Amino acid sequence: MNKLEKKVALVTGASRGIGRGIAVRLAREGALVAVHYGSNRSAAELTVREIRTAGGEAFAVEADLSSAEGILRLFAALDAELTARIGHNRLDILVNNAGIGQTIPLEETTAESLDEVLNLHVKAPILVTREALARLNDGGRIINLSSAVTRIAFPGLLGYSVSKGAVNTMTLALAQQLGARQITVNALMPGIVETEMNAGTLGSPEGRAFAAGLSVFGRWGQPEDVADIAAFLASDDSRWVTGQLIDASGGTRL
Repeated sequence: MNKLEKKVALVTGASRGIGRGIAVRLAREGALVAVHYGSNRSAAELTVREIRTAGGEAFAVEADLSSAEGILRLFAALDAELTARIGHNRLDILVNNAGIGQTIPLEETTAESLDEVLNLHVKAPILVTREALARLNDGGRIINLSSAVTRIAFPGLLGYSVSKGAVNTMTLALAQQLGARQITVNALMPGIVETEMNAGTLGSPEGRAFAAGLSVFGRWGQPEDVADIAAFLASDDSRWVTGQLIDASGGTRL
């Protein structure tokens, strides 16, 4: 049963990692998925190809989300593509996933490093959501990607952790604001997931042992582990769930 049939989804940062997993999973449920990417066009095209090969519908859309102008270009391109494909620019699902990894302790933090992580993790999802709201149907879904570092202290990830804490706050505020439109807003908080972002940690036996030891299940996460939860939040099954910060870390450091 395709729970997202005739739904339209925008997934930011969907060319690789968790975003790619979510895009593939939503398409499997029947959604038409806009696969956003920042610079890696070939990776985005691979994601689209994977979706289409499995019988789903998707297209790639490029934009630099680190600037307000780039976000406006994203929606201009999205509007044109959707109108050409389905005759309108309406959305049902927004997944704010685009992000970067940043391992910098306080002593090495600079204004530039803070700008980089805050622009992409805080300013971008706020501005993307602002633009999406005019296009998002009542009863729609917003899913934000946060992190388990918002409940677990990792001083070496200070800027990253602070930026994801802002995502949690945004999630709560939007859930309150958009409830009248029956739009749910939730955040997912993954732990260590096997993506390019965590290649450094998982690139050595010691790192893999550390990552596996964090979870009660004795392993690190896969993009599909998070994507399956996103698929629930995107569906009508989650209609009574909003304003929630959902731990998706496999019980990391319980």
